[in-house]
Amino acid sequence: MEYKDQKYTYLGGLVHGISTLMTGMKTSIKVYFRKKVTEQYPENRKELKMFDRFRGSLTMPHNENNEHRCIACGLCQTACPNDTITIISEMIETEEGKKKKILAKYEYDLGSCIFCQLCVNACPHDAITFDQDFEQAVFDRSKLLLKLNHEGSKVIEKKKEN
Repeated sequence: MEYKDQKYTYLGGLVHGISTLMTGMKTSIKVYFRKKVTEQYPENRKELKMFDRFRGSLTMPHNENNEHRCIACGLCQTACPNDTITIISEMIETEEGKKKKILAKYEYDLGSCIFCQLCVNACPHDAITFDQDFEQAVFDRSKLLLKLNHEGSKVIEKKKEN
């Protein structure tokens, strides 16, 4: 069997093979003596920090007055490719007599989320973000159905009573 571009003779091929083997061995030895970066997961759970671009579960940040920035526009629900987000809104009448749309319920199914970040990018008010939480294992799938405006629902009930 003869090659058209036979670059090396038998001895040249042998020398080339040994030199590539030494290059690989040099890389392996360099990695072997590097400082190890293994994290001890269960023991050092509190100290672990994920990198900044990590996409954990979806959250809706609230300020000190327990208010969020969501205006129930539904853009995140529309942008979600597999219907992970469900938004239920209500129309209320303000003190000035105007009708205003408010967020009644924001449900997020962590079990079907593909962490694509399309919902976060679609939100015009930066009302939702991904957090750094990486422990999502549960035994019951119903625990993966999250209500993100959990504190906001109490505010809505107070407004209805007044």
